Amino acid sequence: MIYTVTFNPCLDYIVGVEDFQLGMTNRTCSEQMFAGGKGINVSIVLKNLGIESTALGFIAGFTGEEIRRKVEKMGITSEFIQLENGFSRINIKLKSIDGTEINGTGPSIGSEELERLLKKLDTLKKGDVLILAGSIPASLPDSIYSDIMERLEEKEVMIVVDATKDLLVNVLKYHPFLIKPNNHELGDIFGVEIRERDQVAPYAKKLQEMGARNVLVSMAGKGAVLLAEDGSVYESPAPKGKLINAVGAGDSMVAGFTAGYMQKGSYEHAFKMGVSTGSASAFSENFATKEEVEAIYKTL
Repeated sequence: MIYTVTFNPCLDYIVGVEDFQLGMTNRTCSEQMFAGGKGINVSIVLKNLGIESTALGFIAGFTGEEIRRKVEKMGITSEFIQLENGFSRINIKLKSIDGTEINGTGPSIGSEELERLLKKLDTLKKGDVLILAGSIPASLPDSIYSDIMERLEEKEVMIVVDATKDLLVNVLKYHPFLIKPNNHELGDIFGVEIRERDQVAPYAKKLQEMGARNVLVSMAGKGAVLLAEDGSVYESPAPKGKLINAVGAGDSMVAGFTAGYMQKGSYEHAFKMGVSTGSASAFSENFATKEEVEAIYKTL
């Protein structure tokens, strides 16, 4: 079974506003609301690809109940922990002003509530896949991802980590199965600027030397690079298509890679699935469908 963890899930409220004017009353021309958060996004895309997963994390208040409802309506199993206080965040994304968004803070998570999640994770066993994705609330220690991996170290669970900076670097000593920084995040770790695919391998190799088994680096319009634990290096330019919505493309790549590896145990196939799925989501209003992924896969 695949388990995804989203510590700070949200409702993504995506609005279109024609001729937005700062300091004035603006009215929307389009509105959409989705359950969001990186782990939830991965679960959604896995479901689209025909692979079941269980979504874990914390929810609170009326917004948390709506997150649960939306997730379960899509046919995804959820085992969210309900917090007593606060409410799950709402993230506002202005569709007509590219990249403009206002993200909520999210509720505080107490030690007892965190322990409930950790006990759920204790039930994972060899062959299970755990995907830790996204930022964490300020109420949790920065070491939470590495704490979880240390706790599960003897269980032989395949762990995927999609996080940034210290959250990512701190887990490497526990040998995650896959990490997926983008080129900017990879560059930030080593204090360099990475713009082209041929610049990726030396720095991805350093992350392997620090403990990562497989390093998948997404580069938006420049494509992607994979350094696999068997020594293979795969790279691909970005498939051709019209960028419609980049939100969740990286999460889709994680889902596609995970699905591909579970299907065939092949890093080449997993890499192609990752590239195809990330691109299919970027070329669509919503997350990639299986048919869209297969169509792009045939072009690689």
